[in-house]
Formats: sequence, C-alpha cells, structure tokens
Amino acid sequence: MTTKPKARKFRIRRAADADEHANVRQGAAPSGDVRPTDGPHTPEPQQQGDAPRSDAASSTREPGTSQNIDDIRNEGLTGRQLRIARRVAHKHGLAPTSDFDAVRLLRAKGIDPFHRASILDLVTTDKTETDIGALVPAKEQGTDTPRVQLPQTISPQTTLPSSQLSPADRRSEEIMRIQRDIGKRRRRKLLLLLTRLAAFVFLPTLLAGYYYYAVATPMYATKSEFLILSADGGGGGGMGGFKLPSQFATGQDAVATQSYLLSKDAMLRLDRDVGFRDHFSQPWIDPIQRLKPDASNEKAYKVYKKYMKIGYDPTEGVLRMEISSADPEVSAEFSRKLITYAEERVDDLSRRKREDAVESSTTSLAEAKEERREAQRKLVTMQEGTVLDPEGEIANIRSLIGNVELQLQEKQLALNTQMNNARPNNAKVEALTSEILVLQREQIKQRARLTDAAEGSASLASQTADIQMAQADLLTADMVLQAALEAQRMTASEANKQVRYLTVSVNPVASQDASYPRAFENTILAFLVFAGIYLMISLTASILREQVSS
Repeated sequence: MTTKPKARKFRIRRAADADEHANVRQGAAPSGDVRPTDGPHTPEPQQQGDAPRSDAASSTREPGTSQNIDDIRNEGLTGRQLRIARRVAHKHGLAPTSDFDAVRLLRAKGIDPFHRASILDLVTTDKTETDIGALVPAKEQGTDTPRVQLPQTISPQTTLPSSQLSPADRRSEEIMRIQRDIGKRRRRKLLLLLTRLAAFVFLPTLLAGYYYYAVATPMYATKSEFLILSADGGGGGGMGGFKLPSQFATGQDAVATQSYLLSKDAMLRLDRDVGFRDHFSQPWIDPIQRLKPDASNEKAYKVYKKYMKIGYDPTEGVLRMEISSADPEVSAEFSRKLITYAEERVDDLSRRKREDAVESSTTSLAEAKEERREAQRKLVTMQEGTVLDPEGEIANIRSLIGNVELQLQEKQLALNTQMNNARPNNAKVEALTSEILVLQREQIKQRARLTDAAEGSASLASQTADIQMAQADLLTADMVLQAALEAQRMTASEANKQVRYLTVSVNPVASQDASYPRAFENTILAFLVFAGIYLMISLTASILREQVSS
C-alpha cells in the first residue's frame, strides 16, 4: 500500500494584506465564508440587498446551538485543530460562524474534522487554501462602513500537490519506490559480496603472496638426464623375429629405476650417505619448508617426494631428474648420488637373470658329462666280462658254418656219385659217409654257439644285444653333452646381451639462481584456488537455501 503524501504548509505574508492581518491580531470579530481560488485572493464586493452572512447564519441557528458550542469549547481543542475544522467545513460547503461552530456542523454531518483522511483531503490539485487569515473589506449598499470578516486562508501563487494522485502518477511513484528499494538492496548485497571476497579470497591471496615473496626460502634445482641401454643396443626378439628398439626393450628397467629413486629406500640411503634430513632441518629455512630434527621417516619422505622429481619419456627412453635444495652444491651432490644408486640398481636388475641363466646352463652341462661318463663305464664293464667284439665273433661263426655247409654239400655229391655206380667202392662210400656225419655234427655245434648260453655267461646273441644297448646309451650321452655345450655357449652370449648400462646424457651442474618458489605463478594459483573454493561454497549454500525455502 502507498500512503498519501503530506503537504507542507506555507504561510505567505503579503504587503497588501499586512494591515488586515494586524486587524485580525487586534481581535476583529470573525464572520463570513472563504472562497479558495486558484489565483491571488481579492476581496469580493458585497452585492446590493445582501444581508450580512453572520446574520443569515444566526437566523438559521437551532435552539440548542449555544449549549453544543459550549460543550465543544470545554473539550480543550487547540488553535490548530480549530483552524483545521474551519477549513474542512469550507471544504464541504458549510458556513460556520466560528471555529467551534465548524466543529459542530461537521459532527452534525457525521464528519470527523480531525481524521487523517479529512486533513489530507484539504490538499487538492484544482483548489488550495492558505493558513493565514486576512480581513476582506466589503462595502454595503449605500454605506461606507467596511465589513469585518474572519481570518481566511490566502491561496499562494503556486498550487500545492494534490493528495489524490492519478493512476499514472501513482504507478510511476510506485515504480520509483521499487527501483529505489532494488537499488538499495543491490548496493547492500554488493557491499556484502565485496566484504566476503575480501575476507575469504583477497586476504588469503595477499597472505600467500607475502609468504612467496618475502618469507619462503629460495630453492635451487639441479637437472640431469640419463639413459638405460642394453649391450647389443636393442632388445630381444620381437614380432616376426625383428628386434625392438632400445627405448622399448629397456622400458621396464627404466620404470623400475624410476620407482626405486622415488622410494623410501633411496631416501634413507641418501640420508645415510650425505645427510638429507640434516640439510632440510637447518634453522635458516622457513618454518613451512623446514623439517623438524626429530621428524619421522614418513614426514622426511614427504619432503623427499616434494623436492625430488623424476620423469620417464617412453618415446625417447630418457629419464629426467630434478633435485631441489636450499644449497646449489648440495643439490648437485644429491643428484650425483642418486645417479650412482640408479646405476647400481640397473646392474642388480639384470644380474640375477644373467646369473640364473648361466648357472642353469652350467648345471645342465655337468649333468650331461656325468651321464656320458656313466654310459662309457658301463660299456667297458660289459666288454670286459664277455667277448670283446661279439659281432666279429658271430661273423666268424657264421663264416665257419658256411664253410662246413659247403664241404658237407660236396661230400653229399661225392656219395651220391658213388651210389650211382653199378658196383660202388665200399671203402669210399664208408669214408664219405663218415665225413658227412662229422660235418653235420660240426654244423650243429657252431649253430649252438650262437644261441645257447654257456655256463656262467649269457649267450652270444644276448651279449651282443647288451653291448649294442650300452653303445647306444653312450651315443645318446654324447649327443646330450654336445647340446649342453651349445646351450652353455648360447646362454653366455644371451647373458652378455642382457647386460644394462646407465649412460648419463646431462650431467648435474649446480645452479646459480633460485628456481623456487615461483612467487607470481604461485600467488595467481592461490587466488584461483581460494576463488574456486569460495564459489563452490557459495553455490552449495545457495542450493541448500533454495531447497529449504521451497
């Protein structure tokens, strides 16, 4: 809702009415009505035949008027209230004889002259009333005596603003009030936003910048680069029998070396050798970067990982290392020690594999030699217990059997020839018959030598089979021994190829200028971090507030 504006009262004293106002102050009897005009007030001449207004008003007074006026007078109304009552009465077209009569007439019509709405309605856009009274001289028809009137409100030259605004003016006023309210709230919110930004973003950023520029201890970085190469300049067999490039063949070794240099084991070894913990515990280092003398290994390891940076480029196979410390010479010493540790670690990574391969091949060769020696010993033992050359002996027996069969066949032919004669020679027949019998017995004997076993020994055929098996075992042992010798040579060659070498391409050199802290970059980063945190918290609070309000 909008309240009606309060119009200010202006008391205008004009030179033309000075005498009339003086007469009013001397106690002239008030009478007459007031006609508000839009222009300057001029006394209105009395028409001929008109009776004085006071007489006309007195003639219309009712019998109980004096008593009512006395009651109103006893109410103790102020002069300002009485003047307001007279003005309201004139507003409603009444003709009171006095201020108290104006109150009486208004109350008779059911109008409260002292109500707020009645007072504000006095100000209009087309008619206005003034607060000062004046005497309006009037001459009656045929007489020179002026008529004395009551103090009147003189209209000023400029009209007062009306309390009844038009809809357009009221809408414009309402819009202006809303705009002023919105502007005031925007300025208040902007001030609160600037306050929060100053407290949660600008002040922390200022403190961070002060630390980086004035408090932080400068750190000197030492950079170095090294490669891990194999003995033959390439890896093992790849797809299709092709060899892999060195940076891919040694990739696992490079990753393992990187992990070792970033491990707690390397930090403890560096501390034992060159005093890593003592260096970062010196009192002239700022409190944030300083390591406590009695700090645990975990806290020291956090500092080690903070100032130890190592990266591996798989495309080039290069390990890049950067060590930072408060002293450039100490930083270079740390870098050289870590390169030494990396070289030892690379040797250890391939040594176990090479030693295992060579040891396995050596063991296989020794076993092959022992088997061959045992087979040779077994063959000699069998040859010593039996015929030295069973196959030759069998060949001789077979040759002898063949000769006996040939002679037996000849004797059979000769005997048949004698038996075909009409008168065979008995002596020759008997001789041939006895020879045939002897040859047959010899043939049976020689054949028995091949298959029958003698006392205390096996047959010649069995002995021949055993000796042949022993000879076969010996031949197998010889082949196994030859393969073991070849495997040992191959293993030694592969072991030599698997040797890894650490080659330093960029040697560590002490820096002359401090590399850290990067004050400007770190300050900008701190500002972005604090701004992001503030924005995230603000958005979260806004979302929660919206959820709660809905």
